[in-house]
Amino acid sequence: MTDAIASNSIDLLHYFERRVDRGEDAADLLAETMMTAWRRVRALPHDDEGARMWLFTIARNVLGNADRTERRRWRLANRLRVMLEPADAPGADEGHEVRDAVDRLSPDLAELVKLVHWDGFTVAQAADILGIPASTARTRHQRAKEELRAALLSTALSRARSPKAGAAPTRI
Repeated sequence: MTDAIASNSIDLLHYFERRVDRGEDAADLLAETMMTAWRRVRALPHDDEGARMWLFTIARNVLGNADRTERRRWRLANRLRVMLEPADAPGADEGHEVRDAVDRLSPDLAELVKLVHWDGFTVAQAADILGIPASTARTRHQRAKEELRAALLSTALSRARSPKAGAAPTRI
């Protein structure tokens, strides 16, 4: 067995390299071929030409399995992309004030807000995810809402006070 593998491994690697885009994939496919051959070593023909043909048959089957797996992965990714694509995607800058305000919260408050308001969990469910008591989560959630309210109010006030870029200042 080892003679057949040793004498054909470079040719098998080249076989894969000519059929896949990345060298790492070729090496992985060769490893899979060798594992399959090792598991089925009792079926290995005793003559050199038969052993070579047997190994290349295994290699062809491994390559076919890898191709089918890759196609399935792409189909699934495309289905998920379509399912997750929002019907009316907001503009790139829409909601940036809120995202900025959430990012300015402490990490534990920010994660709680994201779980509740972005991911749709209840405060109690978010508490379970974060591994904290529900009462602590409720207190933190209330504090986070207060901090967000203050940050958003401050942003709105500063925006109302400053003249728009490129606009002449208004006289009072």
